[in-house]
Amino acid sequence: MKTGFIGLGMQGKYLAVNIAQGGFDLKVFDVRVGPMEEVAATGARMATSCSDVAAEAEIIQVCVLNDEQLENVVLGSDGLLSTAQPGAIIVVHSTVGPSTIENLAAKSERHAVSLIDAPVSGSEIGAKNKTMSYMVGGPRAIVDKCRPLFETSGQKIQHVGDVGAGIRAKLAHQIIISINMMAAYEGMRLGTTSGLEAEVLEQVINDGMAQSKMADNWSSRAFGSHSRKVFYKDLELGLKYANELGITAPGAALAQQMLDKIVP
Repeated sequence: MKTGFIGLGMQGKYLAVNIAQGGFDLKVFDVRVGPMEEVAATGARMATSCSDVAAEAEIIQVCVLNDEQLENVVLGSDGLLSTAQPGAIIVVHSTVGPSTIENLAAKSERHAVSLIDAPVSGSEIGAKNKTMSYMVGGPRAIVDKCRPLFETSGQKIQHVGDVGAGIRAKLAHQIIISINMMAAYEGMRLGTTSGLEAEVLEQVINDGMAQSKMADNWSSRAFGSHSRKVFYKDLELGLKYANELGITAPGAALAQQMLDKIVP
C-alpha cells in the first residue's frame, strides 16, 4: 500500500518516521526540506508538493497547524484533490474546527475521495515513544483500513463516530487537559508556597481523589512555549464550538487567559 504524509512538524515528523520504520511505502512533503530529509533517512521518499503525494498514495495523512493550512493542502491549486485518485483516503490529524472537517469531507466526496478526522493526543514525546492515542471519526471500514498506519505510533485507537466526531472529541479533550493544568498549577502553588516539598505533595495528590495524569510529576513536567500557542489555538476552537452549540465554557475561557502561567 502506497501512503503519504504531509506536515512534518514537531509531532507529524515522528508519526511519519514510525510509518516509514513500520515498513510502509511512504512519500512525505513539508514546505521545509530539513524535516523531509530527516524522515527520508528512515526510509521514506520525498515529494515535491502535496499533489505529488496524492498522485500515487492510497492513504494520505495530514498533520498541519490550522484550518487555513489544512484547506490549502486539500483544496489548493497544487493540493491533494487536484491529483488524488478515486478511492483514496485523506486522514486529518490536525486540530481544526468541526465545520472545516465537514466541509472538506463533502468536497472530497465529490472527487470520490474519503476524508476522515483522526486527531491525536500525546504530543512529540508520545510520537517518539509510540504511545499516541487516536480519536477517529469516519466510516468504520475506512477507519479499519487506516488502522495499521495508526498502530505504528500507538495502540489506543478509538472510533468515536462519523466524520467530524474525532475533532469534537479532541476539543473536549483539550478543554479538560487545560482545566486540569489550571487545577494542578493552583494546588501545587498553594502547597509549595506553604512550605511543602513538591515531591511529597505530588504523592499526596496521586494517592487521593485529586489524582490526574496532568498532576502526576507536575514539578518535572515541561511542555515548552510552543505548547502554549497550540493550547491557545485549541481552546479558541473549543470556545467557538461551545458558542455554536449554545453552551458556556467558563473554565476553558479562564484557562486560556492563564496559559502563560499554567502550561509547565
